[in-house]
Amino acid sequence: MSHRVTILPFLLGLAVSCHREPPREAVAAPAAPPRAEDPDGIAAPKPRSDLDEPVDALFSQRCEHEKKTFECDECRYGIGVVKAPKKLFDGGLLRLEKAARRRVASPLELTGEVRFDERRVAHLSSQANGIVRAVHVTLGDKVKRGQPLLELDSITIGEAQAEYLAASGLLVLAKREHERLTALRQENIASEKELLKSNQELGAAEIRAEAALGKLLRLGMDARTAQSLTPTTATGRLLMRAPVDGTVLVLHAVPGEVAKTEESLATIGDNATVWVWADLYERDIARVTAGQATTPLAAAVSVRAYANEELPGTVGFLSPAMDEASRTVKLRIEVPNPRGRLLAGMFATVKVYLPGSEDALAVPTDAVLEDERRSFVFVRHHDDYFVRRPVALGRPWATFVELTSGVMDGQEVVSGGAFLMKSDVLRSKMGAGCAD
Repeated sequence: MSHRVTILPFLLGLAVSCHREPPREAVAAPAAPPRAEDPDGIAAPKPRSDLDEPVDALFSQRCEHEKKTFECDECRYGIGVVKAPKKLFDGGLLRLEKAARRRVASPLELTGEVRFDERRVAHLSSQANGIVRAVHVTLGDKVKRGQPLLELDSITIGEAQAEYLAASGLLVLAKREHERLTALRQENIASEKELLKSNQELGAAEIRAEAALGKLLRLGMDARTAQSLTPTTATGRLLMRAPVDGTVLVLHAVPGEVAKTEESLATIGDNATVWVWADLYERDIARVTAGQATTPLAAAVSVRAYANEELPGTVGFLSPAMDEASRTVKLRIEVPNPRGRLLAGMFATVKVYLPGSEDALAVPTDAVLEDERRSFVFVRHHDDYFVRRPVALGRPWATFVELTSGVMDGQEVVSGGAFLMKSDVLRSKMGAGCAD
């Protein structure tokens, strides 16, 4: 079976422990077939993994197709080699990082709460008390700016509509009177005083009409609807529309419910990024301020719903004001939330990574993979060829992990998308290689 696609997103949730024997030509002395147990009751040894072989030995092997194993589209995965063209890195599917010495950061543990990123959401509330009569959306709906969300009946809105109709009627009369007196003045029938008085009354009528319209707009009615009001349509009902494009993230409005000016009826926007507001004690302010002075500090956030997982974030803002009761200041951590797993209102544990005095050879955390309880990374060997190599892990911090052996300073490893390479190798170990 030929592998025409080099990298396939074949997701495996568990490490696969079964092995396929390498081709006969691939090793100098093939191991005997594994036995479940020898006569003395001792388990037979497992076949050697490519992780146990020197790199030079792997790249010198030949497969049953009479070519170098690493060059064979069918056999290279069996020795832990993957071919990844440059276009995969240029397109962002894969990402290269160099193993390098980095400053080891020490975590400062804080507690906090998940909130919406206020730059990405809009809160919908009424500017007048009233009764919710109809709700046109449900929680989770995608909406466009200007789309109807709910209808509200309000005495205040009804009075404002009546004021606008009255002011508009007086403005029409003032315009007609001004036009009549202007014509009469041109024929010297009306006096200059009468025309000046008409001008004054017209100006006053325009001011009253504009003020009445402005009141309706401030109460939430759009200009087109307000200007087209008639005695029949001025019922005191307000159609509230979406202020922005987004998703209905919070919805408190229920038909028949009393809407109050101090309460939010809905929240529209997106939660692809959220804020975690953490409490920073006074004794730690100096360290955080010093660390944040050069580059934004890395952070990790965990919540009870995903207790065994830490989500990466970045310190974005330190409040300039201290809470006098708790003697803490608010620290804002911005956390990507593309799958929407972090919910506003969740309590969170936050680790803020402060620069330490030591450095260590490290790679991004997502470069390190695991198979059969062994950690490994994909290292560039030459050109488009990458081979997996076992590594020993040291201290983790933020988005990095220390490597105590297995990789040298400056070697290129696959970081983003490395799991795609792992899936190809595991498929081969399950029997999807040249032995098919």
